[in-house]
Amino acid sequence: MTESTITAKGQTTVPQQVRDALGAHPGVRLVWHVLSDGTVVVRAKTKSILDLAGSLKRPKGSKRVTVEQMRI
Repeated sequence: MTESTITAKGQTTVPQQVRDALGAHPGVRLVWHVLSDGTVVVRAKTKSILDLAGSLKRPKGSKRVTVEQMRI
């Protein structure tokens, strides 16, 4: 287990071991989640929604529809 100290300005250094495990590098945003039991989950926001483009295949036999057609 690694640890760090929070400064008077509320800043801390993320330990190298944690940065390596998250794949975090300078410029990567960290997302913090505080759970109801007090557990804190930190996730490196390394992906964009655009990274998912083309990851789903259209089922055979289906056809493309416009947004307007979906609203009907």
